[in-house]
Amino acid sequence: MKSVQIQNSDMPWSIAANILFPPGFDESRTYPTIVSVHPFGSCKEQTSGNVYGNALAKEGFVVITYDASYQGESGGAPRWIESPSQRVEDISHVIDYAVTLSYVDADRIGVIGVCAGGGYVINAALTEKRIKAVAAITPINLGRLFREGFSEFNPLGTLEAMSTQRTKEARGEELQVNELLPQNIETARTNGLTDRDVLEATDYYKTPRGQKPGGWTRMLFSHAQKILSWDAFAFAETLLTQPVMVVVGEKIGAFGAYRDGIEVYSRATTSKDRQIVSLENSSHYDLYDKPEAVELALNKIFPFFKMHLGKNASIQNESDYTNIK
Repeated sequence: MKSVQIQNSDMPWSIAANILFPPGFDESRTYPTIVSVHPFGSCKEQTSGNVYGNALAKEGFVVITYDASYQGESGGAPRWIESPSQRVEDISHVIDYAVTLSYVDADRIGVIGVCAGGGYVINAALTEKRIKAVAAITPINLGRLFREGFSEFNPLGTLEAMSTQRTKEARGEELQVNELLPQNIETARTNGLTDRDVLEATDYYKTPRGQKPGGWTRMLFSHAQKILSWDAFAFAETLLTQPVMVVVGEKIGAFGAYRDGIEVYSRATTSKDRQIVSLENSSHYDLYDKPEAVELALNKIFPFFKMHLGKNASIQNESDYTNIK
């Protein structure tokens, strides 16, 4: 693994990233490369990197996993902004960096994203045609979630509250940083929270199971207005032309990934190869790191990426793709 800081002329801060290399990596060769995008409130050391990133690197891909702008070890202020437009732009910035690396095959770049990251990679692929294949793991359309459950089905009231808070902060008052999850499962249950996704998210992010220093599960409330008008899947029927695989779990929770995954699959009618993987005994957070669910997902993801980024694509020197069979 190599840690890097990605600087782009479009923004005054850098993106912190880890580059994961396949076994027997040889810098003189070129490799298919996958950009891995983390969930809302997460970081590169969690599921996008230490689960899916590591697994794909072991299968022969170069993988770049990174922290979103304003989050983790990446730059940007104020901290903990979740901006869908910036999150999607970050993907292009990472690809800009990737294509400058001598060992990255610029014609063989894929993306994978988990949770909100799954929505972001789909949205990025609508216009970023350097992306040749897309895998969305339990994808969430964050705009839909904010308009519904995260705003308690009161998006207009939430927008008014955000506007009021932003005015206060502009006048020098303290920033309102919202903690996205209960402190622990016991607190969640004490407060009457029983939903599968809330409890399982708390178990992942608030215990040694998934807890990492950069995975703050925080959001700056006053700067989240634009999320409520955003749609990860807008124009998918027309613009999502790349091969796309959507992986969902059938154990449904309030965050709505099963619903969102089925929706984008059904709308991706112009995709060159659209596939849906529906796992009967898996939940949203099982697909973050639970071995059985992850293995089932990877058993589909590996051949999908190998088909579209490997030897069945037009490669200049097939011997350079020893691990991509």
